[in-house]
Amino acid sequence: MSFIEKLNKRYAVKKFDDTKKLSAQQLDDLLTAVQLSPSCLGLQQYRILVIEDQATREKLRGAAYNQQQITQASQLIVFAAETNIDDAYGKKYIDRIAETRGIDRANLAQFEQAVLGTINSRNPDDRVIWAQKQAYIALGVLVSAAADMGIDACPMEGFAPEKFDEILGLREKGLTASVIATIGYRAEDDAYSKLVKVRKPKSELFIHI
Repeated sequence: MSFIEKLNKRYAVKKFDDTKKLSAQQLDDLLTAVQLSPSCLGLQQYRILVIEDQATREKLRGAAYNQQQITQASQLIVFAAETNIDDAYGKKYIDRIAETRGIDRANLAQFEQAVLGTINSRNPDDRVIWAQKQAYIALGVLVSAAADMGIDACPMEGFAPEKFDEILGLREKGLTASVIATIGYRAEDDAYSKLVKVRKPKSELFIHI
């Protein structure tokens, strides 16, 4: 099956089979794909919570309009934006580049200035919005990688971020919930799995200039 065929097969699952779970290897492979997501300057301005604990998910379900996917799916994934993106955050990234690539840190001075300049060109509120946008890119990679691996997913915005922050103690970690997704396997009786996918025609969606 081609990648396009797999994307046609995927949909936002509304009912998961709670008896089917991802293997440890499947989960690790999927998370590796997300780890490789692109982000502005490579900063990865977010953290990703993988929630399996059922008691925690029961609490979160109440903060997500009681949507059953939260507790049915194999895992709940929470993309949380960093709320303290500052010079220290940027410099830590430069340190990581130097260490990973075996480069003298002094040779990264120009790039470091670009990174810090990009961070400081935004006020604190805009930095959070910036981070949330990067988290959505990672979500897109998760959904696409899951489809390629034959794993079902449901990206979700229907939740109360402030309640998620409270339940998960995110504020204390310098994070705020931005978007979530559930992963696992569709239930055979999920009516949405039988619906034909509806998208704008290419002639209406794409503008070639």
